[in-house]
Amino acid sequence: MAKKKVILSGMRPTGKLHLGHLVGALENWVALQGEYQNYHLIADYHALTTDQRTENIYKNSIDMLVDWLAAGLDPKQSPMFRQSQIKQHTELHLIFSMLVTTARLERNPTLKEQVRDLEMENVAYGHLGYPVLQAADILLYKGDVVPVGEDQLPHIEITREIARRFNTLYKPVFPEPEGKITKFARLPGLDGKRMSKSVGNTILLSGSQDAITKKMRTAVTDPQKLRKGDKGRPDICLVFAYHNKFNPAEVPEIRAGCESGALGCLDCKMNCAKHIVDALAPNREKRAYYEQHPEEVTDILADGEQRALKVAQQTMSEVHSAMGIG
Repeated sequence: MAKKKVILSGMRPTGKLHLGHLVGALENWVALQGEYQNYHLIADYHALTTDQRTENIYKNSIDMLVDWLAAGLDPKQSPMFRQSQIKQHTELHLIFSMLVTTARLERNPTLKEQVRDLEMENVAYGHLGYPVLQAADILLYKGDVVPVGEDQLPHIEITREIARRFNTLYKPVFPEPEGKITKFARLPGLDGKRMSKSVGNTILLSGSQDAITKKMRTAVTDPQKLRKGDKGRPDICLVFAYHNKFNPAEVPEIRAGCESGALGCLDCKMNCAKHIVDALAPNREKRAYYEQHPEEVTDILADGEQRALKVAQQTMSEVHSAMGIG
């Protein structure tokens, strides 16, 4: 049998996850885990690039891990682990930092967008080098494929450049990973802007029926459709976008009702909320199980970290040999 290609993917631990995480990443990860050898990284060091407070990192990591498991990630197939517990990430990051210039990192368009969006006056050294640590994360497990949104493609290109530089300067050790664009890269927040917990425009995967219904009531709609009877424009309505994802069977009927004015926005929102609740029911059931068995979650994490460590140690042994160090 041909060896499975390797995927490394991860998230910064920000606690419980929302619909944007499900649509933009988790569904794709679950779909790929049988086809590829997946490694899933809890990127707790990356979290420090924008927030240096650490008191909630462990709790947030566990909350995120539970959401991963509830979404269908299989720990037997896909090791899940904390970046901070595999020290080889930082060693390889240090080596890679010698192989890329600051000018190259400053040209990274994703960094420029983050600085603009977060209104940052000063960029930390670690934030500038975020793509270098990301390259170490990916290449430590010899990742062949990285599932990402389009905004992350520049980071993957830096990873490819670093892999080529190392392989040319020393000996071939690393693959040049390809970015795999996710099908649903973005789902807008309830205010029509980018979904973010800090803004409060999200629906949590762990949300109750009442919480989801209340959230959907706040969703913005076509500003020209003020009341039932007004003709709407579904293609600019984020509730219609949610129907496309969570209620595709009724989309033609909803479009017709919106455009004719026969369908009111509140009825449309409540219908959408019902389908979101139904879609997330398996997640809530699995999450409840893991919340009642916390020792199983910590066992899964410990096992994932041991398995990841073995791979990381092997890779660094090859790195040391190629460089003639150690």
